[in-house]
Amino acid sequence: MMQKRKLSIIIPTGNRVDIIEDCLKSCRWADELIVVDSFSTDGTLDVARQYADRILQHEYINSASQKNWAIPQAAHEWVMIVDTDERITDELRQEVCQVLNSDSSDVGYRIPRINYMLGKSIMNGGYYPDYQTRLFKRDQGRYELRCVHAHVLLDGLCGTLQSPLIHYAHRSIDQTTNNLLILMTRWEAEQRVHEAIQIGKSPTSHLLINLLLRPAAAFILRYFRLGGWREGYRGIVLSLLWAMYICITYMRVWENRLPLSEKWWHESWTDLNEHDNGK
Repeated sequence: MMQKRKLSIIIPTGNRVDIIEDCLKSCRWADELIVVDSFSTDGTLDVARQYADRILQHEYINSASQKNWAIPQAAHEWVMIVDTDERITDELRQEVCQVLNSDSSDVGYRIPRINYMLGKSIMNGGYYPDYQTRLFKRDQGRYELRCVHAHVLLDGLCGTLQSPLIHYAHRSIDQTTNNLLILMTRWEAEQRVHEAIQIGKSPTSHLLINLLLRPAAAFILRYFRLGGWREGYRGIVLSLLWAMYICITYMRVWENRLPLSEKWWHESWTDLNEHDNGK
Protein backbone atom coordinates (compact mmCIF):
# COMPACT_ATOMS: atom_id res chain seq x y z
CA MET A 1 0.00 0.00 0.00
CA MET A 2 1.25 3.48 -0.94
CA GLN A 3 2.73 5.49 1.88
CA LYS A 4 0.45 8.38 2.77
CA ARG A 5 1.88 11.68 1.65
CA LYS A 6 2.33 13.93 4.64
CA LEU A 7 0.49 17.19 5.20
CA SER A 8 1.39 20.48 6.86
CA ILE A 9 -1.53 22.67 7.95
CA ILE A 10 -0.74 26.37 8.20
CA ILE A 11 -2.87 28.66 10.36
CA PRO A 12 -2.14 32.39 10.01
CA THR A 13 -3.25 34.40 13.04
CA GLY A 14 -2.96 37.64 14.92
CA ASN A 15 -4.79 38.47 18.17
CA ARG A 16 -7.43 35.77 17.71
CA VAL A 17 -7.49 34.24 21.19
CA ASP A 18 -11.31 34.18 21.09
CA ILE A 19 -11.59 31.83 18.12
CA ILE A 20 -8.30 30.05 17.46
CA GLU A 21 -8.64 27.08 19.84
CA ASP A 22 -11.51 25.35 18.01
CA CYS A 23 -9.62 25.87 14.76
CA LEU A 24 -6.49 24.28 16.19
CA LYS A 25 -8.43 21.33 17.58
CA SER A 26 -9.98 20.64 14.17
CA CYS A 27 -6.51 20.64 12.55
CA ARG A 28 -4.34 18.72 15.00
CA TRP A 29 -4.62 15.48 12.98
CA ALA A 30 -2.14 16.94 10.46
CA ASP A 31 1.41 15.59 10.30
CA GLU A 32 2.61 19.10 11.03
CA LEU A 33 0.56 21.97 12.46
CA ILE A 34 2.13 25.41 11.98
CA VAL A 35 0.82 28.64 13.46
CA VAL A 36 2.10 31.79 11.76
CA ASP A 37 1.55 34.66 14.16
CA SER A 38 1.80 38.39 13.48
CA PHE A 39 3.05 39.22 16.99
CA SER A 40 -0.14 38.70 18.99
CA THR A 41 -0.50 40.38 22.37
CA ASP A 42 -3.80 38.92 23.57
CA GLY A 43 -2.97 35.35 24.63
CA THR A 44 -3.23 33.77 21.18
CA LEU A 45 0.26 32.31 21.51
CA ASP A 46 -0.56 30.68 24.87
CA VAL A 47 -3.38 28.77 23.20
CA ALA A 48 -1.33 27.97 20.10
CA ARG A 49 1.47 26.40 22.16
CA GLN A 50 -0.95 23.75 23.41
CA TYR A 51 -1.58 22.38 19.91
CA ALA A 52 0.94 23.59 17.33
CA ASP A 53 4.09 21.73 16.35
CA ARG A 54 5.72 25.00 15.36
CA ILE A 55 4.95 28.66 15.93
CA LEU A 56 6.49 31.17 13.55
CA GLN A 57 6.23 34.94 13.80
CA HIS A 58 6.27 37.32 10.87
CA GLU A 59 5.21 40.92 10.38
CA TYR A 60 1.78 41.18 8.75
CA ILE A 61 1.48 43.21 5.56
CA ASN A 62 -1.54 41.53 4.01
CA SER A 63 -3.06 38.07 3.93
CA ALA A 64 -1.49 36.99 0.64
CA SER A 65 2.06 38.02 1.54
CA GLN A 66 1.76 36.42 4.98
CA LYS A 67 0.63 33.11 3.51
CA ASN A 68 3.23 33.21 0.73
CA TRP A 69 5.92 33.68 3.35
CA ALA A 70 4.55 30.78 5.40
CA ILE A 71 4.09 28.19 2.66
CA PRO A 72 7.81 27.47 2.03
CA GLN A 73 8.31 27.02 5.78
CA ALA A 74 6.25 23.80 5.72
CA ALA A 75 8.16 20.57 6.17
CA HIS A 76 5.91 18.43 3.98
CA GLU A 77 5.08 18.26 0.29
CA TRP A 78 1.40 19.08 0.73
CA VAL A 79 0.06 22.11 2.61
CA MET A 80 -3.39 23.23 3.66
CA ILE A 81 -4.21 26.80 4.63
CA VAL A 82 -6.87 27.27 7.33
CA ASP A 83 -7.92 30.63 8.79
CA THR A 84 -8.70 30.96 12.49
CA ASP A 85 -12.44 31.41 11.85
CA GLU A 86 -12.57 28.17 9.86
CA ARG A 87 -13.02 24.55 10.98
CA ILE A 88 -12.21 21.21 9.34
CA THR A 89 -15.04 18.68 9.67
CA ASP A 90 -14.40 14.96 10.09
CA GLU A 91 -15.78 14.42 6.56
CA LEU A 92 -13.35 16.91 5.08
CA ARG A 93 -10.46 15.39 7.04
CA GLN A 94 -11.27 11.95 5.64
CA GLU A 95 -11.52 13.28 2.10
CA VAL A 96 -8.18 15.09 2.42
CA CYS A 97 -6.56 11.86 3.65
CA GLN A 98 -8.00 10.02 0.65
CA VAL A 99 -6.46 12.60 -1.66
CA LEU A 100 -3.09 12.23 0.04
CA ASN A 101 -3.28 8.46 -0.49
CA SER A 102 -4.32 8.73 -4.15
CA ASP A 103 -2.19 8.86 -7.28
CA SER A 104 -4.03 11.85 -8.74
CA SER A 105 -2.11 14.22 -11.02
CA ASP A 106 -3.82 17.25 -9.47
CA VAL A 107 -1.44 19.61 -7.69
CA GLY A 108 -4.18 21.34 -5.71
CA TYR A 109 -7.81 21.14 -4.68
CA ARG A 110 -10.57 23.66 -4.18
CA ILE A 111 -12.86 23.12 -1.22
CA PRO A 112 -16.46 24.30 -0.82
CA ARG A 113 -17.06 26.50 2.19
CA ILE A 114 -20.19 26.90 4.31
CA ASN A 115 -20.41 30.40 5.76
CA TYR A 116 -22.30 31.05 8.98
CA MET A 117 -23.95 34.30 10.04
CA LEU A 118 -25.31 34.81 13.55
CA GLY A 119 -26.07 31.14 14.20
CA LYS A 120 -27.22 30.04 10.74
CA SER A 121 -25.50 28.69 7.64
CA ILE A 122 -26.00 30.86 4.55
CA MET A 123 -26.56 28.88 1.37
CA ASN A 124 -27.83 31.65 -0.92
CA GLY A 125 -26.81 35.15 -1.94
CA GLY A 126 -23.55 33.96 -3.48
CA TYR A 127 -22.36 32.40 -0.22
CA TYR A 128 -22.27 28.76 -1.31
CA PRO A 129 -20.35 26.81 -2.52
CA ASP A 130 -17.77 29.64 -2.10
CA TYR A 131 -14.91 27.45 -3.39
CA GLN A 132 -11.48 28.10 -1.87
CA THR A 133 -8.22 26.55 -3.10
CA ARG A 134 -6.65 25.57 0.20
CA LEU A 135 -5.00 22.18 -0.33
CA PHE A 136 -2.04 22.09 -2.70
CA LYS A 137 1.54 21.03 -3.19
CA ARG A 138 3.87 23.32 -1.28
CA ASP A 139 6.10 24.10 -4.27
CA GLN A 140 3.32 24.50 -6.83
CA GLY A 141 0.94 27.00 -5.27
CA ARG A 142 1.17 30.65 -4.28
CA TYR A 143 -1.32 33.42 -3.55
CA GLU A 144 -1.65 36.16 -6.15
CA LEU A 145 -0.19 39.46 -5.00
CA ARG A 146 -3.34 41.32 -4.02
CA CYS A 147 -4.07 43.38 -0.92
CA VAL A 148 -7.36 41.53 -0.35
CA HIS A 149 -9.39 38.63 -1.81
CA ALA A 150 -6.28 36.96 -3.23
CA HIS A 151 -6.65 33.56 -4.90
CA VAL A 152 -4.19 30.69 -5.06
CA LEU A 153 -2.37 30.31 -8.37
CA LEU A 154 -1.40 26.71 -9.12
CA ASP A 155 1.33 25.38 -11.36
CA GLY A 156 -0.78 22.45 -12.54
CA LEU A 157 -4.23 20.90 -12.43
CA CYS A 158 -6.81 21.66 -9.73
CA GLY A 159 -9.35 19.15 -8.43
CA THR A 160 -12.48 19.72 -6.38
CA LEU A 161 -13.37 18.21 -3.02
CA GLN A 162 -16.96 17.63 -1.93
CA SER A 163 -16.79 18.00 1.86
CA PRO A 164 -17.07 21.61 3.04
CA LEU A 165 -14.89 23.78 5.20
CA ILE A 166 -16.87 25.52 7.95
CA HIS A 167 -16.43 29.30 8.09
CA TYR A 168 -17.77 31.44 10.95
CA ALA A 169 -17.48 34.57 8.84
CA HIS A 170 -20.10 36.74 10.52
CA ARG A 171 -20.03 36.15 14.26
CA SER A 172 -21.57 39.52 15.16
CA ILE A 173 -22.49 42.74 13.42
CA ASP A 174 -19.61 44.51 15.19
CA GLN A 175 -17.07 41.91 14.03
CA THR A 176 -18.49 41.91 10.49
CA THR A 177 -18.50 45.68 10.06
CA ASN A 178 -15.02 46.02 11.54
CA ASN A 179 -13.62 43.32 9.26
CA LEU A 180 -15.60 43.86 6.07
CA LEU A 181 -16.36 47.57 6.08
CA ILE A 182 -13.31 48.99 7.86
CA LEU A 183 -10.31 46.74 7.26
CA MET A 184 -11.17 45.12 3.94
CA THR A 185 -12.49 48.24 2.22
CA ARG A 186 -9.21 49.98 3.00
CA TRP A 187 -7.24 47.15 1.43
CA GLU A 188 -9.66 46.94 -1.51
CA ALA A 189 -9.30 50.67 -2.18
CA GLU A 190 -5.51 50.40 -2.10
CA GLN A 191 -5.68 47.53 -4.59
CA ARG A 192 -8.00 49.42 -6.95
CA VAL A 193 -5.82 52.54 -6.87
CA HIS A 194 -2.72 50.43 -7.55
CA GLU A 195 -4.35 48.58 -10.47
CA ALA A 196 -5.66 51.79 -12.05
CA ILE A 197 -2.27 53.50 -11.88
CA GLN A 198 -0.57 50.42 -13.37
CA ILE A 199 -2.67 50.64 -16.54
CA GLY A 200 -2.47 54.42 -16.74
CA LYS A 201 -6.04 55.18 -15.68
CA SER A 202 -7.29 57.64 -13.10
CA PRO A 203 -8.46 55.76 -9.97
CA THR A 204 -11.39 58.19 -9.71
CA SER A 205 -12.65 57.82 -13.29
CA HIS A 206 -16.40 57.09 -13.37
CA LEU A 207 -16.46 57.79 -9.63
CA LEU A 208 -20.06 59.03 -9.59
CA ILE A 209 -21.26 55.86 -11.33
CA ASN A 210 -19.18 53.69 -8.99
CA LEU A 211 -20.57 55.44 -5.90
CA LEU A 212 -24.21 55.49 -6.96
CA LEU A 213 -24.82 52.53 -9.24
CA ARG A 214 -22.36 49.79 -8.26
CA PRO A 215 -23.62 49.48 -4.64
CA ALA A 216 -27.21 49.21 -5.89
CA ALA A 217 -26.15 46.63 -8.47
CA ALA A 218 -24.32 44.63 -5.78
CA PHE A 219 -27.46 44.54 -3.62
CA ILE A 220 -29.69 43.51 -6.53
CA LEU A 221 -27.22 40.77 -7.55
CA ARG A 222 -26.93 39.21 -4.11
CA TYR A 223 -30.49 39.69 -2.86
CA PHE A 224 -32.51 38.95 -5.99
CA ARG A 225 -30.42 37.18 -8.63
CA LEU A 226 -28.38 35.00 -6.23
CA GLY A 227 -31.34 34.31 -3.95
CA GLY A 228 -30.35 36.19 -0.81
CA TRP A 229 -34.06 36.77 -0.16
CA ARG A 230 -34.34 33.08 0.77
CA GLU A 231 -32.23 33.78 3.89
CA GLY A 232 -34.78 36.15 5.45
CA TYR A 233 -33.37 39.09 7.38
CA ARG A 234 -29.87 37.64 7.15
CA GLY A 235 -30.11 37.86 3.37
CA ILE A 236 -31.14 41.50 3.52
CA VAL A 237 -28.36 42.36 5.96
CA LEU A 238 -25.66 40.55 3.98
CA SER A 239 -26.78 42.08 0.68
CA LEU A 240 -26.75 45.53 2.27
CA LEU A 241 -23.31 44.89 3.77
CA TRP A 242 -21.84 44.02 0.37
CA ALA A 243 -23.50 47.08 -1.17
CA MET A 244 -21.90 49.20 1.56
CA TYR A 245 -18.59 47.41 0.94
CA ILE A 246 -18.61 48.62 -2.65
CA CYS A 247 -19.72 52.12 -1.67
CA ILE A 248 -17.13 52.58 1.09
CA THR A 249 -14.38 51.18 -1.13
CA TYR A 250 -14.99 53.89 -3.72
CA MET A 251 -15.31 56.51 -0.98
CA ARG A 252 -11.84 55.49 0.13
CA VAL A 253 -10.54 55.59 -3.45
CA TRP A 254 -11.81 59.18 -3.70
CA GLU A 255 -10.36 60.06 -0.28
CA ASN A 256 -6.96 58.58 -1.17
CA ARG A 257 -6.71 60.87 -4.21
CA LEU A 258 -7.41 64.09 -2.28
CA PRO A 259 -4.32 66.32 -1.95
CA LEU A 260 -4.44 66.31 1.84
CA SER A 261 -1.73 65.64 4.40
CA GLU A 262 -2.28 63.04 7.10
CA LYS A 263 -3.02 65.71 9.70
CA TRP A 264 -4.59 68.32 7.47
CA TRP A 265 -6.89 69.53 10.25
CA HIS A 266 -3.91 70.48 12.42
CA GLU A 267 -2.37 72.45 9.57
CA SER A 268 -5.70 74.08 8.86
CA TRP A 269 -6.10 75.17 12.48
CA THR A 270 -2.52 76.46 12.59
CA ASP A 271 -3.11 78.51 9.44
CA LEU A 272 -6.34 79.92 10.86
CA ASN A 273 -4.60 80.92 14.08
CA GLU A 274 -1.73 82.54 12.21
CA HIS A 275 -4.21 84.42 10.02
CA ASP A 276 -6.19 85.66 13.03
CA ASN A 277 -3.04 86.68 14.92
CA GLY A 278 -1.80 88.59 11.91
CA LYS A 279 -4.81 90.86 11.78
